[in-house]
Amino acid sequence: MFPESLKADEMITVKLVNYIDNRSELNFQFKGEYYTLDPILSLQEGVNYSLTATKNNDLILKGGGKTLRIKESLVLIPSKYDYAHRINVNDRAYLGAMEFLIEDKKFIRPVNQLPLEDYLKGVVPNEVFPSWGLETLKAQTLAARTYAATHTSEIIDDTIRYQVYGGYTWYKNSTKAVEETRGEVITYQNKPINAFYSASNGGITENNAHVWDGKSLPYLPVKKDPYDPIHPWKFNLHAVQIPLNTINWDKPLWWKETVEKNQDITSSMKSWLQRNGYPGDIKILSIPHFELSNKRHESERRIKGSITIQFLHRLAEGTILFEQLVLDDVAIDHIRPLIGGTIFKSYLVDSLEKSEGTYTMKGRGFGHGVGMSQWGAHIMGQRGNSYKEIIQFYYPGTSITDINNE
Repeated sequence: MFPESLKADEMITVKLVNYIDNRSELNFQFKGEYYTLDPILSLQEGVNYSLTATKNNDLILKGGGKTLRIKESLVLIPSKYDYAHRINVNDRAYLGAMEFLIEDKKFIRPVNQLPLEDYLKGVVPNEVFPSWGLETLKAQTLAARTYAATHTSEIIDDTIRYQVYGGYTWYKNSTKAVEETRGEVITYQNKPINAFYSASNGGITENNAHVWDGKSLPYLPVKKDPYDPIHPWKFNLHAVQIPLNTINWDKPLWWKETVEKNQDITSSMKSWLQRNGYPGDIKILSIPHFELSNKRHESERRIKGSITIQFLHRLAEGTILFEQLVLDDVAIDHIRPLIGGTIFKSYLVDSLEKSEGTYTMKGRGFGHGVGMSQWGAHIMGQRGNSYKEIIQFYYPGTSITDINNE
């Protein structure tokens, strides 16, 4: 059953990460009247303000000819909620309230709070193309609203980890899709579903248990998708990235001037290694072994694989070590981050072959493939299907429920 407080005007809280990144300084200004929780702190409309994080976990606020030190956080609340009141953070507009706080003792993290329906107006055009048909946009809206409705009690962020949220960057058709489906969510046995979706399933959907373990959900089955445009992809990876015999060890700038052949992929490898026990500078030398097991799920997606990476690891004091990472017969989701999700686009891999020192992987789809295919929904909409038919195809056995009537 739905929580009693869950209505279309429910508030949602979003950490701003996607467009802000990790910054120790940012700028903001606002339109309309805003007040703070500090009765003696008054800020002015239209003034360009800057915030800087200090080592003492304080914020330095500058603007309007003033410099102030703020303890803990700065909260800005509009005198009334409407579209004339908005805050621009690093030139991107947001509605509602905003809190600026210090994260990890060095970054400023804005946290936006606003009504659920207006949050969705900033999500839908960032999850699919706002130029797509209205029925597809409505289907995306229901999936996004259902997802958000099950996360109102927590703080989410604005990245693909949850849903991409662009603030007060709205488009006519996507806004119309939100307004015309106000309060509608997807339910199964009178409870909001886990409304997963991805860009493209490659022609066959995936079950949630194959991706995230846990209980297999009946409304997320494995089945052929005749609407998904498949989206084939491939990438090449040189087995040898930096031949050791080409390095001039006596040259003062050899480290800086030595680069890998596939820098788009090796940059992901370096980031992964640095997060997993190898801090410092890294040069990828070679990938002497890379293969995928032939074992597959019912959805044809791969389950396991192996990869070996040899690299140079430069420590802080300048010592350089030869290191080797060996992942042997591991779950494939341990390998994909090493390549990068925008390159190794899905686990629906048709082939991985090595020829003349180069690995070539070919596959289909983009994303986990669970639930709705956004491109498939687009094709269904083009063919005249309603948003309710799109929802029923991708989440079979579910219902559409208005949370305002619960």
